[in-house]
Formats: sequence, structure tokens, C-alpha cells
Amino acid sequence: MKNLFSLEGKTALVTGAAYGIGFAIAEALAEAGAKIAFNCRGEGHLNSALAEYEKRGITAKGYICDVTDEGAVAEMVADIEKTLGAVDILVNNAGIIKRIPMHEMQVSEFREVVDIDLVAPYIVSKAVLPSMMERRHGKIINICSMMSELGRETVSAYASAKGGLKMLTRNIASEYGKYNIQCNGIGPGYIATPQTAPLREPQPDGSRHPFDAFIISKTPAERWGTPDDLKGPAVFLASEASDFVNGHILYVDGGILAYIGRQP
Repeated sequence: MKNLFSLEGKTALVTGAAYGIGFAIAEALAEAGAKIAFNCRGEGHLNSALAEYEKRGITAKGYICDVTDEGAVAEMVADIEKTLGAVDILVNNAGIIKRIPMHEMQVSEFREVVDIDLVAPYIVSKAVLPSMMERRHGKIINICSMMSELGRETVSAYASAKGGLKMLTRNIASEYGKYNIQCNGIGPGYIATPQTAPLREPQPDGSRHPFDAFIISKTPAERWGTPDDLKGPAVFLASEASDFVNGHILYVDGGILAYIGRQP
């Protein structure tokens, strides 16, 4: 059973893994034995991430790479193959959110979110698929969202992109399952990260932020998730333990999607 979850000898590329969810997933894959490559878009984030990986005893190879740039992604993947080996595990984690009412959002802002959250996973998956097909082995994990299933005010672009990513996940599974490639998604619930920090800031009177209180009331676990809550699911979907799991979105949400809410 222990060997079933082992990632010894595997090479994993985790996009946007300089901090937050991506960093936690990369750390988990490394703890299971994988060699880690990651990207980010700025030198400052790259250097601080490399220092944090080293501090935790993880050897990671970092790249400054815009995952919406197909040429830059191809160069990064080629270098990973040359230095670490062919990519066995891809985690499409890089993403952004812009909380803007739809009628106030610029088309350019909508496109930026869709480019990073949906088009980039297509680009990076496309770059690693030929080698996976040739070796008849591969794991692709797309970081989806509860917004793959639900709508909410101010996140029209994000929900559109994540809903599309859910269907891209299912289509990769459908098209490449015959090559023994599994493509699944993880749908995090509300996770305490720097991105969601503004939604958890206490009010001037010391009370909870209204959105924080709302999430606690809607989550059976009665808490926000942490990046560590995603480690086990990521290792499962990256390992041989999930070899017959394909096209599935694993929601790690503390039960929100199953819960109608408490009666007032």
C-alpha cells in the first residue's frame, strides 16, 4: 500500500508553486519522492520560493515563465526534460481572480483571467502530453474550484474559466485515457491563502468579516481550509493509487457543496 502512493523517481511540474496552494502541493509531491519543478512570473517570488524549498529540505528547480506564452512553456518543459527527466506529473495550479461586478469589468480583465486560469492549463498540458503519450504514462491535475459548479457575485470571469477547466479536464481524460494518462481535478473550497486574506480580515469592531462569517456558516467543517488539506488529495491523484480514476473533480471543500446551510 505504501508503494501505491510513492512518487519515487517521478518528475513533477507544479505551475505557480512559489507560495500558497501550489507550494503546499509541490511540498507534498516532494515528500512522496518526486523531483520538483515550478514556475512563477517574477524573480522576487522565485528567489523567496527557492529559499523556502531549501529551508524545508526540498530540492526544486524554479523557472520564471509566463504560462500563457506557448513558446516560453515549450522552452521550460524542454529544459525540465533535459535536467530532471520527462514530466510524469503536471499540476496546473497557476491562477488569478478579479472580484469585479460583471457590468463593471473590462473585457481585457475578463480575458486575462481566462487566459491564466483556462488557456494556460491547455498550453502546459499540450506541452507535456506528447512525452506522456510516448511513455504511456502520465498524471495531469488541474486545480479547479467550487466555482466550477457554482456562481457568485463578482467572479464571472473566474467561474467561467474554472467551469471551462473542469470540462478541459474531462476532455483530456476522454482523449488520452487510452495512453494510460489520467487527468483529474482538485476543487478546493475556501482556502486560507494570501489571495483570500482580504476576505478574512477582522472588522474595526473586532467582529468577523461578513464574508468570513458567511463561509464559516456554509461549511460543515466550520472553518476555512488550509493548503495542507490539499496535500493528500494531490498525492493520491499523482500516484498509482488513482490509475483507474480519470476525468474526476475531487472537491476538497469541507462539505460546502453537499450542504444546504443551517436553518435561520
